[in-house]
Amino acid sequence: MTVASKVRGKVVVITGGARGIGLATATALQALGAKVAIGDIDETTVKESGTTRGFEHYGRLDVTDPGSFESFLDEVERAVGPIDVLINNAGIMPTGRFVDEPDQLTRRILDINVYGVIVGSKLGLARMLPRKRGHVINIASLAGETHIPGLATYNASKHAVLGFTDTLREEYRGSGVHFSSVLPTLTNTELGSGVTAPKLLRPAEPEEIADAIVALIVAPKSKVRVTAVAGLVSQVVGLLPEAVGDGIARALGAGRAFLDDVDSDKRKAYEDRARSA
Repeated sequence: MTVASKVRGKVVVITGGARGIGLATATALQALGAKVAIGDIDETTVKESGTTRGFEHYGRLDVTDPGSFESFLDEVERAVGPIDVLINNAGIMPTGRFVDEPDQLTRRILDINVYGVIVGSKLGLARMLPRKRGHVINIASLAGETHIPGLATYNASKHAVLGFTDTLREEYRGSGVHFSSVLPTLTNTELGSGVTAPKLLRPAEPEEIADAIVALIVAPKSKVRVTAVAGLVSQVVGLLPEAVGDGIARALGAGRAFLDDVDSDKRKAYEDRARSA
């Protein structure tokens, strides 16, 4: 069977779908014949993206509000059909030294990146289990397998997403519902604005992440890392003695990338939007 034949007709919900990885994924899946619904906290942008591309459904979605999330899924199922794939993509990535991070922003990172994923997974799973089919795909990060100065709370949130998703995968083994994690490297989206990629590790394009998600839908597996080179580096460094692994990360400039080499004006614009989202 072709990729298109395995994707065609599937009802796919994508959170944080108005821009970046979410929008690139929605566009790729629509091109393959999927029925796509995007939700986003940014009501203006989600309406613009949804109408411009003609997605089957679009609307405001606050992933930190269970009522908002459940209402959105109800609307999708009424308008489009039973949900086959839920992609928990919404997330924020403020950078900076941990001691300077406002408590409100710390809570916001965890609310969106962790609690939002938990809420969505629970609501999606409750709909999929009785049908004995479905796929929950959670967008984590290679930061969930590493420790990067300047991203302490973000790293914590993505470590949580990986552990959570792996646990659900085992807890519901044999249920017919699949669980997968996607681990992108720094990606050329608004999320990564103002950040320079570490040496030797180019940033990914959102279309590369979208292609990886399509491949997961076609042939489910526990996780996929993008780019392949960044994923390999992450895995190898994780196997090395601590001092060696940390030294390699410093040599690649991982710490400077999210602290000293940041374009503060671009990051401030992004972080101001993240705070108000």
